[in-house]
This record gives sequence, structure tokens and C-alpha cells, in this order.
Amino acid sequence: MAEDLALAPGDTNATPPAAGDSAPRRTDWWAELKGLLWLVIAVLGFHSLIAKPFYIPSESMMPGLLVGDRLVVTKFPYGYSFVTPTFHLMPFVRGRLLGSLPERGDVVIVTPPGTKTDYIKRVIGLPGDRLEVRGGIVYLNGRAVPRRAMGDRLLPVDPNNQCQSYGPDAIVRGADGRQMCRLPIYRETLPNGRSYDTIDSGYSFGDNYGPIVVQPNHVFLMGDNRDNSADSRFPVEPDKGLGGAVPWENIGGRAEFITFSLDGTATLNPLTWPGSFRSGRAGLSLHPQKGQ
Repeated sequence: MAEDLALAPGDTNATPPAAGDSAPRRTDWWAELKGLLWLVIAVLGFHSLIAKPFYIPSESMMPGLLVGDRLVVTKFPYGYSFVTPTFHLMPFVRGRLLGSLPERGDVVIVTPPGTKTDYIKRVIGLPGDRLEVRGGIVYLNGRAVPRRAMGDRLLPVDPNNQCQSYGPDAIVRGADGRQMCRLPIYRETLPNGRSYDTIDSGYSFGDNYGPIVVQPNHVFLMGDNRDNSADSRFPVEPDKGLGGAVPWENIGGRAEFITFSLDGTATLNPLTWPGSFRSGRAGLSLHPQKGQ
């Protein structure tokens, strides 16, 4: 029968296959993997060279920074060093590329010598400064850094601020009946006119230090929570401090502003997430004020 005859190879009257009959395209997994790899490289490059997010895990920079604050740290203000990459895998390398010293009062990220952990502290002393702490008051080049009592500040008690380091009298009831942490605030003003708030809740081992002279290409760092900060006043071991002034190579960047803050009440239940955000903290600048 005619219908049983096969078409010749050169027969131009053959009906083309329908569009739906074509074989499905296979996923190019190698191209997908390369795209993902380039995305990871771009993110790591941005975090290492431009800016990265940072989380506050301790009370050392209260009252300005609270546990649970998220902030942005820029990497380029002081140039680049061996601690600039997001992952601290490089050994110590002397010097900085496009380097410059921080200013007094800057809030910086520092990796203590011999460690791979990032701390956040404030720059107090610069190379050549004669620095001393007496009775909790900082002296720079023989002169006391002016400080002014600002009274008590009340901060809400929450899972990220349990107010356990300031004694039982620090926890009080606010006007709305909520538990509040009462902290004595003192505003310091550095020689360049930049000011910021500190906490001085009484005597601590860090109230007396030095005198020392800050070495060339080093900076002396302190936490704003002066009685609860492992900073340049304390050894790396056993106090987990910075072991004195730190080389400028160990400065990883400058803190710029808070993006958002969490009080620690969030759980796996998404309904708890909105209520865990602290109001009024998003967008707060971390640059010190000029003047008192």
C-alpha cells in the first residue's frame, strides 16, 4: 500500500516535526555553577574591600552600641592590610596599602594580635601619645580628657541586655512598669573636639593603667563601657584583651551606622520577629559628635 511506503531521504514534502515534539533542553549545570561562583566572589570582594555587616555580641561599647545591634563597617577608610579580607587566613604582613591612621574617637574593628576574632573599640591614643588612666580618668600627654556627668540613662532590660554586670541596684522599674537598666553616663571629649558617652559604674581593674607611650604605627583602643571592656588596658591572655596598643595593620575597618537592632526575644515562630526589633536604632550614626 502507498501509505506503507517510506519517504525518500531527499523528499521535500516531508512534514516538519511539531514544536511540541522537540526534546527538552538540558540544564547547563556547569554554567549555573560558574554563575553562582562569580556571585560568591563578588559578595566576598565587596565585604573584603568596601563594606560588610557586623554584629555586636558584647556590652563593651555600651551605651552607644547594644548587644544585638547590626551595623555597617567600611573597609577602605584606613587602607587595606592582612586583616582586610572577610576571612582572616593571612599571616601578619607589615604595612597597609593606601594606608592612613584612624582619627581619635573613631569606632573601629580590630583583630587582636595572634587571634582571628574581630573586636569593636574606640580609638583613644595615637602614635607618640603618652597615655595613662588614673581613677577611671584618661590622661593624654599629661592632661585629663575632659568628661562631664550626664546623669543616669535607662535602657530596657531584655534577653540581649540583662543588666547583670552593674549590681542589683541597677535594675529599676520604668514609668510603664517595665524593668530598666540604670547606667551612669559620662561624656568624654578628646583633644580633637570629638565627644561620645561612656559608662563608669564604679571601681574596676582597668581604672588605673600606665603611663605608656604609644609606639609608632600603633593605636590605643578602649571600650565605652569602661568597667566591662577587654581592650588595650588588658593582656590578651588570660583577659582576652588587646595586650596594649595594637599595630595599625590589625585595624580592619570603621563602624559607620546601625542598620537594625534585635532585643533577643525572637524565636522560630515568625510572629515573634516584628516585636523583637528595637525601635529608634536603625540609621544611628556611629561617628562621634563634635563638641560637648
